[in-house]
Amino acid sequence: MSTLLAQRDAFGETMIALCERDPLVVLVDGDLANSTKSDKLAVARPDRFFMMGIAEQNLAGVAAGLASVGLKPWVASFAAFIATRDLDQIRVVIAQPKLNVKLAAHYSGILTGYTGKTHQVVNDIAIMRSLPNMVVVAPCDAVEARAAMFALNDYQGPAYLRLTRDPAPVITSTDDGFQLGRARLLRRGEDIALITTGAQTLRVLEAAEQLAGENVSATVLHLPTLKPLDEDAIVAAAQATCCVLSCEEHTVYGGLGGAVAEVLCKRYPARMDRLGLSDVDGESAPNDALIEKYGLSSAHVAQRARELLASL
Repeated sequence: MSTLLAQRDAFGETMIALCERDPLVVLVDGDLANSTKSDKLAVARPDRFFMMGIAEQNLAGVAAGLASVGLKPWVASFAAFIATRDLDQIRVVIAQPKLNVKLAAHYSGILTGYTGKTHQVVNDIAIMRSLPNMVVVAPCDAVEARAAMFALNDYQGPAYLRLTRDPAPVITSTDDGFQLGRARLLRRGEDIALITTGAQTLRVLEAAEQLAGENVSATVLHLPTLKPLDEDAIVAAAQATCCVLSCEEHTVYGGLGGAVAEVLCKRYPARMDRLGLSDVDGESAPNDALIEKYGLSSAHVAQRARELLASL
């Protein structure tokens, strides 16, 4: 059985490692330290941890101020608050001046432990990838989240890191390497290209296994970086298969599917479909129930792939 690790636990532990390695790193938190696991750093290095309270707009402003004097601030809060509540502050004081602030967006997507639609955001990738100068990253597991944090800390500029709440299987290795803007080919196939990101990648891999049992050969291309995008990898996946299906735990409007479609319509027009949330918000329910309701399970991915192939 695969090891289960939570991305938020990896975040707290990696923040300690970053602070030990880099004297310029600091963390500001929006009164959610026990949820984001920023409390790990608060205990280990209280001199690098700053609690800003429930004031997300001010949180972004403080981070911008810290960056303006040469520090490397990381911001920890829920994705719903970072991507929407303090969007104007991020746009004006972080993205526009291209300040070196890293936004750690926890509890992303719909699998957030009964928080409900007020504490969920399913269009954050669309929002953040539309901001000039903003790098957008969505790791698929805790190991990749840690690698992404080290890469982002070395990157000079603003970035949005999409993190999930609950423990999940680890499907990457510390030996895989991580590079901003580079896709990961997790499975090579000839019939259909399944392009995915973030936590949805695990379910897509499971779907590819189901399809393999039916003699359907599926490529699985994981895009941990949504901006900048690995256009060459997307084009190569489309060229090597008959069609493309994008899969994401995010709205189909402006997210991964939109990004992939933008690349293909420009460089290699191909038959494509998009799987994701369609013009809806999340809600409170067990994770498995939400995944089933919104058609994101491995069985749903496999079925959509069958339908796309049948339409050719």
